Amino acid sequence: QVQLVESGGGLVQAGGSLRLSCVASRSIVSFDYMAWYRQAPGKQRELVAQITDLGSTNYADSVKGRFTISRDYAKNTVFLQMNSLIPEDTAVYSCSIWRRGPMGTLRDKYWGQGTQVTVSS
Repeated sequence: QVQLVESGGGLVQAGGSLRLSCVASRSIVSFDYMAWYRQAPGKQRELVAQITDLGSTNYADSVKGRFTISRDYAKNTVFLQMNSLIPEDTAVYSCSIWRRGPMGTLRDKYWGQGTQVTVSS
């Protein structure tokens, strides 16, 4: 079992920045994927950013060029640097980690509780 705890959310004005952190209760070196998701009120959860064990990254079109995902294995932490925030970025942000399974499946997926990000206009 792995517990994930997010922090760094809050209220920020449009154009501002926030850095989210997701700390794992134990080493995440054995996990193949780490990601940040978000869910706004009345909307489905969406993948915001993903990083693989090889360092490849993937971003939602809506955040490309503004958000950066990174990880620090020594600190068991995944980060999301968010710049040039807009009101549409307002959501609960959650981190998740998982492993590859057989035949393209996934396994051992863990979630954090989430942290609220509110961007005022």
